[in-house]
Amino acid sequence: MAKHGGYSGGMPGNMNNLMKQAQRMQRQMEEMQKAMDEKEFTVSAGGGAVEVVITGANEIKAVSLKPEIVDPDDVEMLQDLLVAAVNEAIRKVASEKQSAMGSLTGGFGF
Repeated sequence: MAKHGGYSGGMPGNMNNLMKQAQRMQRQMEEMQKAMDEKEFTVSAGGGAVEVVITGANEIKAVSLKPEIVDPDDVEMLQDLLVAAVNEAIRKVASEKQSAMGSLTGGFGF
């Protein structure tokens, strides 16, 4: 007579291994996220006229301006350079996070 309700295929052991791997990956992802949040990125715009330092948590730490670009008659150019530098800094952080996550997940698409 066949057994009903029981499973003897060995799957529970494999499932435990999968769970352990998932937990390990989650810990690694949390550690990577913390390290990325603390990392600083420096980006410039306008040939180095504007420099922005941003953390991996997208927090602006510093903005540096070369004195020669501060022209009271052309505030719009300065504003454009600041926007360009901040946007590039944000893109750099996102790219670095995506690259780090890809290496951690092995291309699983998380």
